[in-house]
Amino acid sequence: MNEPAPSSTATAGDDVFVLTAKGVRERRKSGEIRGHDFRQSGFLAASELRRIRQRHEQFVRALAARLAIFLRLEFTLQLAKVQIVSYEKFTTSLPSPTHITLFKTDPLKGIGLLVLTPRLGLTLVDRLLGGPGQPVEEKRDLTEMETALIDQIASLILTEWCNHWPEMRDLRPALLGHENNSHFLQTSMPDTAMLILTMHGGIGDQAEQFQMVFPYATVEPLLRMLIPSLPEVEASPARSARIRWNPEFDDVRVPVIAEWQGLKMSAGAITRLKPGDVLALDPACAAQVQLRLSHVPKFHGRPGTSDGKWAVQITSALNSPI
Repeated sequence: MNEPAPSSTATAGDDVFVLTAKGVRERRKSGEIRGHDFRQSGFLAASELRRIRQRHEQFVRALAARLAIFLRLEFTLQLAKVQIVSYEKFTTSLPSPTHITLFKTDPLKGIGLLVLTPRLGLTLVDRLLGGPGQPVEEKRDLTEMETALIDQIASLILTEWCNHWPEMRDLRPALLGHENNSHFLQTSMPDTAMLILTMHGGIGDQAEQFQMVFPYATVEPLLRMLIPSLPEVEASPARSARIRWNPEFDDVRVPVIAEWQGLKMSAGAITRLKPGDVLALDPACAAQVQLRLSHVPKFHGRPGTSDGKWAVQITSALNSPI
């Protein structure tokens, strides 16, 4: 090996040697190499994200109907985006103030976030208090009473989300607390991969954004259930190996019995039999002898004599197991 060993302290402009998927060592710029923490498996294929989106589109349609019934007013709701973002990047992007509800769905691991804009929260509070649900222009933190009312909406949303996972019937949502500033959140590590569902909803034509956020570890067991099961493939019959005779069995004695059937009598007729009676046999049945090896039928034969002794000539084999 005449090539220099790669340095562990390479800068962005240095060349390093990498091992490709084909097992070939190539020289690459260190700036082109992206780090990956294998403790966080938050990278989803396009097909997986598509299955997640399809499941949550059903959830959004059902949730819109539930909210409309609960508020007794038309509530529009649309799923805008499904993405994977790091916890730190997501929390730093949230404006302040923001109404954040912390929740957990037992028995899944991790703490999720339900993020509402104060404008949408105050609009929902106005409707729950008997108002028309008109959009509120002011941006402020929700009071304790308003938070308690929003918790009713949060519980409804989470219950509906759990109901849309029939594969895991024992999901139970629980509200843990509230926060209005994302900088104080410490529910996950900064590099934790988060599944973010961004929805646009509101009363009438006024749509506001709200989000449901789950740590990847929370939804990973559910995502595995979305993978379609492969059709069962019938196992190809194994090629039958040629049976070899074990010479140790050469001297083993096996009882051989020749019999034929075809005559049936009632129990009463048998009791009346006496010496000298003649029983008529069917010639076709008499010519069809069954050979039993250790009481197991194995062959058909034809009766006859050989060297002045009764004998049976084998005509066909039976498919009965030994």
